[in-house]
Amino acid sequence: MNLELFAPSAMEGTEELGRHACVLRGFAVAFVEELMPALHAVERESPFRRMMTAGGHTMSAAMTNCGECGWVSDRRGYRYAAIDPETGRPWPAMPDAFRRLARHAADAAGLGPFDPDACLVNCYVPGSRMGLHQDSNEKDRSAPIVSVSLGIPAVFLFGGHGRGDKARRVPLCHGDVVVWGGEDRMRFHGILPLKPADHPVVGPRRINLTFRKAG
Repeated sequence: MNLELFAPSAMEGTEELGRHACVLRGFAVAFVEELMPALHAVERESPFRRMMTAGGHTMSAAMTNCGECGWVSDRRGYRYAAIDPETGRPWPAMPDAFRRLARHAADAAGLGPFDPDACLVNCYVPGSRMGLHQDSNEKDRSAPIVSVSLGIPAVFLFGGHGRGDKARRVPLCHGDVVVWGGEDRMRFHGILPLKPADHPVVGPRRINLTFRKAG
């Protein structure tokens, strides 16, 4: 067993992906003790579910949301909504630990100040993936995207501004945070299918917290 797969990134510091995009290696590790109980509370209030795409396909990764609004997908399309369509209640409030991490990460990447109003929580298991896409449903595209990896490793695809542009493959480990904004805000990105693994804190899954300013 390669224990390096389950530890925080061996590489510390910042890895540049573009003029306004970077990976903050291991940045979220210091927040994990606060993040995990908060994550479990969000899961209990609005459980993970696999949403349907506008084309009628079931998404590979399960997801939920917290914050003032949540991202939803169904045959009517992709949008933000204040109400969880499964529970009929507002999405759980964004935990303070989540918001602090997002703000500190944006500042560390030189893309603050950042005050997210939505956090998409994706749950990947081995074999789950996310196709190349742009984050384009937000009204405020001047704010960055802050994406936190927890649990088993993944390979992040970071492409260009066209779907057919070659995408860079970026290994992500527990605690890594990717931040992109400015001229890199509308780059296509995704996740390759996850390989089987088990993490001592998160279990056999990867949790991705994606913070956005939707309104």
